[in-house]
Amino acid sequence: MNFKGKLPIPKEVKERFPLTKEMAEQKAKNDEEIRKVFSGESDKFLLVIGPCSADYKDAVLDYIHRLRVVQEKVQDKIFIIPRIYTNKPRTTGDGYKGMVHQPNPDKEPDMYEGIVAIRDIHMSALKETGFSCADEMLYPDNYRYLSDVLSYVAIGARSVENQQHRLAASGLEVPVGMKNPTSGDLSIMMNAITAAQHSHTFIYRGWEVTSDGNPYAHAIMRGFVDRDGHSISNYHYEDLQKLSDIYAASGLINPAAIIDVNHANSGKKYLEQIRITKDVLYSMAHNNDIKKLVKGLMIESYIEDGAQKIGENVYGKSITDPCLGWEKTEKLIYDIAESL
Repeated sequence: MNFKGKLPIPKEVKERFPLTKEMAEQKAKNDEEIRKVFSGESDKFLLVIGPCSADYKDAVLDYIHRLRVVQEKVQDKIFIIPRIYTNKPRTTGDGYKGMVHQPNPDKEPDMYEGIVAIRDIHMSALKETGFSCADEMLYPDNYRYLSDVLSYVAIGARSVENQQHRLAASGLEVPVGMKNPTSGDLSIMMNAITAAQHSHTFIYRGWEVTSDGNPYAHAIMRGFVDRDGHSISNYHYEDLQKLSDIYAASGLINPAAIIDVNHANSGKKYLEQIRITKDVLYSMAHNNDIKKLVKGLMIESYIEDGAQKIGENVYGKSITDPCLGWEKTEKLIYDIAESL
Protein backbone atom coordinates (compact mmCIF):
# COMPACT_ATOMS: atom_id res chain seq x y z
CA MET A 1 0.00 0.00 0.00
CA ASN A 2 1.47 3.33 -1.10
CA PHE A 3 0.39 6.54 0.63
CA LYS A 4 0.10 9.20 -2.09
CA GLY A 5 -1.00 12.18 -0.02
CA LYS A 6 -3.16 13.28 2.89
CA LEU A 7 -6.65 14.42 1.91
CA PRO A 8 -8.29 17.51 3.40
CA ILE A 9 -10.89 17.00 6.11
CA PRO A 10 -14.53 17.78 5.26
CA LYS A 11 -14.50 21.02 7.31
CA GLU A 12 -11.70 22.39 5.17
CA VAL A 13 -13.47 21.52 1.92
CA LYS A 14 -16.75 23.03 3.13
CA GLU A 15 -14.96 26.24 4.15
CA ARG A 16 -13.37 26.45 0.72
CA PHE A 17 -16.67 25.73 -1.07
CA PRO A 18 -19.44 27.03 1.23
CA LEU A 19 -23.16 27.02 0.59
CA THR A 20 -24.97 30.32 0.30
CA LYS A 21 -27.78 31.08 2.74
CA GLU A 22 -30.30 30.57 -0.05
CA MET A 23 -28.89 27.15 -0.93
CA ALA A 24 -28.98 26.01 2.70
CA GLU A 25 -32.58 27.19 3.05
CA GLN A 26 -33.63 25.36 -0.12
CA LYS A 27 -32.02 22.13 1.08
CA ALA A 28 -33.80 22.44 4.45
CA LYS A 29 -37.09 22.89 2.60
CA ASN A 30 -36.43 19.81 0.46
CA ASP A 31 -35.44 17.77 3.51
CA GLU A 32 -38.70 18.60 5.25
CA GLU A 33 -40.77 17.59 2.20
CA ILE A 34 -38.98 14.24 1.99
CA ARG A 35 -39.24 13.56 5.74
CA LYS A 36 -42.99 14.14 5.57
CA VAL A 37 -43.27 11.41 2.94
CA PHE A 38 -41.39 8.90 5.10
CA SER A 39 -43.32 9.84 8.24
CA GLY A 40 -46.66 9.46 6.45
CA GLU A 41 -47.62 13.15 6.77
CA SER A 42 -47.44 13.56 2.99
CA ASP A 43 -48.81 11.23 0.34
CA LYS A 44 -46.50 12.50 -2.38
CA PHE A 45 -44.63 9.82 -4.30
CA LEU A 46 -40.83 9.93 -4.38
CA LEU A 47 -38.76 9.33 -7.49
CA VAL A 48 -35.05 8.81 -6.82
CA ILE A 49 -34.05 9.05 -10.43
CA GLY A 50 -30.98 9.68 -12.53
CA PRO A 51 -27.87 8.17 -14.09
CA CYS A 52 -26.35 4.95 -12.81
CA SER A 53 -23.23 7.03 -12.17
CA ALA A 54 -22.45 10.72 -12.46
CA ASP A 55 -19.76 11.04 -15.12
CA TYR A 56 -19.49 14.38 -16.91
CA LYS A 57 -20.76 17.46 -15.09
CA ASP A 58 -22.29 19.20 -18.11
CA ALA A 59 -24.41 16.23 -19.13
CA VAL A 60 -25.51 15.45 -15.56
CA LEU A 61 -26.61 19.05 -14.95
CA ASP A 62 -28.36 19.16 -18.34
CA TYR A 63 -30.33 16.09 -17.27
CA ILE A 64 -31.19 17.58 -13.87
CA HIS A 65 -32.39 20.83 -15.46
CA ARG A 66 -34.76 18.71 -17.56
CA LEU A 67 -36.03 17.05 -14.37
CA ARG A 68 -36.77 20.47 -12.87
CA VAL A 69 -39.11 21.31 -15.75
CA VAL A 70 -40.97 18.03 -15.25
CA GLN A 71 -41.04 18.47 -11.46
CA GLU A 72 -42.97 21.71 -11.80
CA LYS A 73 -45.67 19.91 -13.78
CA VAL A 74 -46.12 16.99 -11.35
CA GLN A 75 -45.38 18.72 -8.04
CA ASP A 76 -48.83 18.05 -6.59
CA LYS A 77 -48.23 14.27 -6.72
CA ILE A 78 -44.49 13.56 -7.11
CA PHE A 79 -41.34 14.78 -5.38
CA ILE A 80 -38.20 14.15 -7.43
CA ILE A 81 -34.82 13.45 -5.83
CA PRO A 82 -32.21 13.34 -8.61
CA ARG A 83 -29.48 10.73 -8.39
CA ILE A 84 -25.97 12.14 -8.52
CA TYR A 85 -24.08 8.96 -7.69
CA THR A 86 -20.43 9.90 -7.34
CA ASN A 87 -19.24 6.74 -5.52
CA LYS A 88 -19.70 3.50 -7.45
CA PRO A 89 -19.21 0.01 -5.98
CA ARG A 90 -17.80 -2.44 -8.50
CA THR A 91 -18.48 -6.16 -8.27
CA THR A 92 -14.89 -7.14 -9.11
CA GLY A 93 -13.24 -3.88 -8.10
CA ASP A 94 -12.48 -3.02 -11.73
CA GLY A 95 -13.99 -0.30 -13.90
CA TYR A 96 -15.13 3.27 -13.31
CA LYS A 97 -15.52 3.79 -9.55
CA GLY A 98 -17.21 7.14 -9.78
CA MET A 99 -16.39 10.82 -9.88
CA VAL A 100 -14.78 10.76 -6.43
CA HIS A 101 -12.08 8.49 -7.89
CA GLN A 102 -11.95 9.93 -11.40
CA PRO A 103 -13.37 13.43 -11.78
CA ASN A 104 -12.58 12.97 -15.46
CA PRO A 105 -13.33 9.39 -16.58
CA ASP A 106 -10.82 9.78 -19.40
CA LYS A 107 -7.93 10.48 -17.01
CA GLU A 108 -6.17 8.73 -14.14
CA PRO A 109 -7.71 8.67 -10.62
CA ASP A 110 -7.19 11.76 -8.46
CA MET A 111 -8.99 11.55 -5.13
CA TYR A 112 -8.39 15.15 -4.05
CA GLU A 113 -9.74 16.55 -7.32
CA GLY A 114 -12.52 13.99 -7.04
CA ILE A 115 -13.61 15.30 -3.64
CA VAL A 116 -13.65 18.83 -5.03
CA ALA A 117 -15.57 17.68 -8.12
CA ILE A 118 -18.32 15.83 -6.24
CA ARG A 119 -18.95 18.79 -3.96
CA ASP A 120 -18.98 21.10 -6.97
CA ILE A 121 -21.52 19.05 -8.94
CA HIS A 122 -23.89 18.65 -5.98
CA MET A 123 -23.62 22.37 -5.16
CA SER A 124 -24.21 23.30 -8.80
CA ALA A 125 -27.35 21.15 -8.94
CA LEU A 126 -28.69 22.80 -5.77
CA LYS A 127 -27.84 26.33 -6.88
CA GLU A 128 -29.09 26.01 -10.46
CA THR A 129 -32.18 23.80 -10.03
CA GLY A 130 -33.11 23.83 -6.33
CA PHE A 131 -32.65 20.07 -6.14
CA SER A 132 -30.66 18.63 -3.23
CA CYS A 133 -29.86 15.21 -4.51
CA ALA A 134 -29.21 11.56 -3.64
CA ASP A 135 -25.88 9.76 -3.51
CA GLU A 136 -24.65 6.34 -2.45
CA MET A 137 -22.58 6.06 0.73
CA LEU A 138 -19.84 3.78 -0.54
CA TYR A 139 -17.28 5.18 1.89
CA PRO A 140 -18.89 6.24 5.20
CA ASP A 141 -16.04 8.68 5.88
CA ASN A 142 -16.79 10.58 2.66
CA TYR A 143 -20.35 11.49 3.64
CA ARG A 144 -19.22 14.56 5.58
CA TYR A 145 -17.89 16.17 2.40
CA LEU A 146 -21.50 16.30 1.16
CA SER A 147 -23.57 16.27 4.36
CA ASP A 148 -24.88 19.81 3.81
CA VAL A 149 -26.01 19.19 0.20
CA LEU A 150 -27.54 15.69 0.21
CA SER A 151 -31.22 15.01 0.93
CA TYR A 152 -31.14 11.24 0.48
CA VAL A 153 -28.51 8.52 0.95
CA ALA A 154 -28.53 4.90 -0.22
CA ILE A 155 -26.53 2.01 1.22
CA GLY A 156 -25.76 -0.50 -1.50
CA ALA A 157 -26.43 -4.23 -1.59
CA ARG A 158 -22.75 -5.06 -0.98
CA SER A 159 -22.38 -2.54 1.88
CA VAL A 160 -25.59 -3.17 3.81
CA GLU A 161 -24.00 -5.87 6.01
CA ASN A 162 -21.08 -3.63 6.97
CA GLN A 163 -21.07 -2.43 10.58
CA GLN A 164 -19.58 0.99 9.82
CA HIS A 165 -22.21 1.74 7.18
CA ARG A 166 -24.99 0.83 9.60
CA LEU A 167 -23.57 2.92 12.44
CA ALA A 168 -22.80 5.91 10.22
CA ALA A 169 -26.36 5.75 8.86
CA SER A 170 -27.66 6.06 12.42
CA GLY A 171 -26.09 9.51 12.63
CA LEU A 172 -27.31 10.95 9.33
CA GLU A 173 -29.98 13.65 9.39
CA VAL A 174 -31.59 12.59 6.09
CA PRO A 175 -33.43 9.40 5.08
CA VAL A 176 -31.18 6.43 4.39
CA GLY A 177 -32.28 3.55 2.19
CA MET A 178 -30.89 0.10 2.99
CA LYS A 179 -30.84 -2.18 -0.06
CA ASN A 180 -31.52 -5.85 0.33
CA PRO A 181 -28.21 -7.74 -0.05
CA THR A 182 -27.27 -9.51 -3.26
CA SER A 183 -28.26 -12.80 -1.59
CA GLY A 184 -31.83 -11.55 -1.17
CA ASP A 185 -31.95 -12.29 2.58
CA LEU A 186 -34.43 -9.72 3.87
CA SER A 187 -33.42 -10.31 7.49
CA ILE A 188 -30.02 -8.75 6.71
CA MET A 189 -31.70 -5.64 5.33
CA MET A 190 -34.08 -5.43 8.29
CA ASN A 191 -31.17 -5.81 10.73
CA ALA A 192 -29.44 -2.92 8.96
CA ILE A 193 -32.56 -0.75 9.28
CA THR A 194 -32.84 -1.65 12.96
CA ALA A 195 -29.20 -0.74 13.58
CA ALA A 196 -29.62 2.56 11.72
CA GLN A 197 -32.73 3.50 13.71
CA HIS A 198 -30.95 2.93 17.05
CA SER A 199 -28.46 5.20 18.82
CA HIS A 200 -24.78 4.18 19.01
CA THR A 201 -21.32 5.14 20.20
CA PHE A 202 -18.62 4.38 17.63
CA ILE A 203 -15.44 5.57 15.89
CA TYR A 204 -15.88 7.89 12.91
CA ARG A 205 -13.11 9.78 11.09
CA GLY A 206 -10.77 9.31 14.08
CA TRP A 207 -13.33 10.60 16.61
CA GLU A 208 -15.43 8.92 19.27
CA VAL A 209 -18.97 9.90 18.26
CA THR A 210 -22.53 9.24 19.37
CA SER A 211 -25.63 9.06 17.21
CA ASP A 212 -29.30 9.49 18.04
CA GLY A 213 -30.58 6.96 15.51
CA ASN A 214 -32.16 7.69 12.15
CA PRO A 215 -35.96 7.33 12.27
CA TYR A 216 -36.15 7.48 8.47
CA ALA A 217 -33.91 4.49 7.70
CA HIS A 218 -35.92 2.25 5.38
CA ALA A 219 -35.86 -0.60 2.86
CA ILE A 220 -34.88 -0.58 -0.80
CA MET A 221 -35.98 -3.66 -2.71
CA ARG A 222 -33.59 -4.21 -5.63
CA GLY A 223 -33.91 -7.91 -6.44
CA PHE A 224 -31.15 -10.44 -5.84
CA VAL A 225 -29.02 -13.13 -7.46
CA ASP A 226 -29.32 -16.86 -6.83
CA ARG A 227 -26.37 -19.23 -6.40
CA ASP A 228 -26.21 -19.80 -10.15
CA GLY A 229 -25.97 -16.07 -10.88
CA HIS A 230 -29.54 -15.62 -12.11
CA SER A 231 -31.41 -12.42 -11.27
CA ILE A 232 -34.49 -12.89 -9.07
CA SER A 233 -36.95 -10.02 -8.70
CA ASN A 234 -38.62 -8.97 -5.43
CA TYR A 235 -40.96 -6.18 -6.54
CA HIS A 236 -44.07 -8.32 -7.04
CA TYR A 237 -47.30 -8.03 -5.07
CA GLU A 238 -46.43 -11.02 -2.89
CA ASP A 239 -42.93 -9.67 -2.17
CA LEU A 240 -44.29 -6.30 -1.08
CA GLN A 241 -46.99 -7.87 1.07
CA LYS A 242 -44.33 -10.02 2.71
CA LEU A 243 -42.20 -6.96 3.43
CA SER A 244 -45.22 -5.20 4.91
CA ASP A 245 -45.82 -8.18 7.21
CA ILE A 246 -42.14 -8.24 8.26
CA TYR A 247 -42.30 -4.54 9.10
CA ALA A 248 -45.51 -5.03 11.09
CA ALA A 249 -43.80 -7.63 13.27
CA SER A 250 -40.55 -5.67 13.63
CA GLY A 251 -41.54 -2.76 15.81
CA LEU A 252 -39.61 -0.37 13.57
CA ILE A 253 -40.92 3.16 13.17
CA ASN A 254 -41.89 4.77 9.88
CA PRO A 255 -42.21 1.56 7.81
CA ALA A 256 -41.20 2.42 4.26
CA ALA A 257 -39.79 0.97 1.08
CA ILE A 258 -38.37 2.35 -2.13
CA ILE A 259 -38.53 -0.07 -5.06
CA ASP A 260 -35.46 -0.14 -7.27
CA VAL A 261 -36.86 -1.03 -10.69
CA ASN A 262 -33.46 -1.78 -12.24
CA HIS A 263 -30.55 -3.96 -11.04
CA ALA A 264 -31.62 -7.54 -10.26
CA ASN A 265 -35.31 -6.57 -10.43
CA SER A 266 -34.91 -5.97 -14.15
CA GLY A 267 -31.91 -8.22 -14.70
CA LYS A 268 -30.29 -4.95 -15.84
CA LYS A 269 -32.62 -4.94 -18.85
CA TYR A 270 -33.15 -1.21 -18.54
CA LEU A 271 -36.30 -1.00 -20.68
CA GLU A 272 -38.02 -3.33 -18.21
CA GLN A 273 -38.02 -0.44 -15.73
CA ILE A 274 -41.15 0.91 -17.41
CA ARG A 275 -43.11 -2.33 -17.02
CA ILE A 276 -41.88 -2.91 -13.47
CA THR A 277 -42.90 0.62 -12.48
CA LYS A 278 -46.43 -0.03 -13.67
CA ASP A 279 -46.48 -3.41 -11.88
CA VAL A 280 -45.58 -1.73 -8.57
CA LEU A 281 -48.20 0.98 -9.07
CA TYR A 282 -50.80 -1.73 -9.78
CA SER A 283 -49.91 -3.49 -6.50
CA MET A 284 -50.27 -0.20 -4.63
CA ALA A 285 -53.68 0.44 -6.18
CA HIS A 286 -54.99 -2.95 -5.04
CA ASN A 287 -53.57 -3.23 -1.51
CA ASN A 288 -53.70 -0.44 1.06
CA ASP A 289 -50.86 -1.94 3.14
CA ILE A 290 -48.59 -1.89 0.09
CA LYS A 291 -49.73 1.62 -0.80
CA LYS A 292 -48.77 2.88 2.67
CA LEU A 293 -45.44 1.01 2.60
CA VAL A 294 -44.12 1.98 -0.84
CA LYS A 295 -42.97 5.59 -0.72
CA GLY A 296 -41.42 5.72 -4.15
CA LEU A 297 -39.24 4.25 -6.87
CA MET A 298 -35.57 4.26 -7.78
CA ILE A 299 -35.06 4.55 -11.54
CA GLU A 300 -31.84 4.62 -13.57
CA SER A 301 -32.26 7.20 -16.29
CA TYR A 302 -30.12 9.57 -18.35
CA ILE A 303 -30.33 11.52 -21.60
CA GLU A 304 -29.64 8.65 -24.03
CA ASP A 305 -30.90 5.05 -23.86
CA GLY A 306 -28.47 2.29 -22.93
CA ALA A 307 -24.78 2.42 -22.04
CA GLN A 308 -21.41 2.95 -23.68
CA LYS A 309 -17.76 2.28 -22.99
CA ILE A 310 -15.51 5.06 -21.70
CA GLY A 311 -14.05 6.84 -24.71
CA GLU A 312 -17.07 6.44 -27.00
CA ASN A 313 -18.08 9.97 -25.99
CA VAL A 314 -21.83 9.86 -26.60
CA TYR A 315 -23.22 12.84 -24.71
CA GLY A 316 -25.53 11.87 -21.84
CA LYS A 317 -25.12 8.10 -22.23
CA SER A 318 -24.19 6.01 -19.19
CA ILE A 319 -20.65 4.66 -18.90
CA THR A 320 -21.73 2.08 -16.32
CA ASP A 321 -25.10 0.27 -16.27
CA PRO A 322 -27.58 1.00 -19.08
CA CYS A 323 -30.19 3.66 -18.36
CA LEU A 324 -33.57 4.74 -19.69
CA GLY A 325 -33.24 7.66 -22.11
CA TRP A 326 -34.85 11.05 -21.58
CA GLU A 327 -37.87 10.73 -23.88
CA LYS A 328 -38.96 7.48 -22.21
CA THR A 329 -38.16 8.91 -18.77
CA GLU A 330 -40.27 12.02 -19.26
CA LYS A 331 -43.24 10.00 -20.48
CA LEU A 332 -42.86 7.53 -17.60
CA ILE A 333 -42.92 10.30 -14.98
CA TYR A 334 -46.10 11.76 -16.46
CA ASP A 335 -47.65 8.28 -16.58
CA ILE A 336 -46.79 7.73 -12.91
CA ALA A 337 -48.36 11.05 -11.94
CA GLU A 338 -51.52 10.23 -13.89
CA SER A 339 -51.88 6.85 -12.17
CA LEU A 340 -51.47 8.16 -8.60
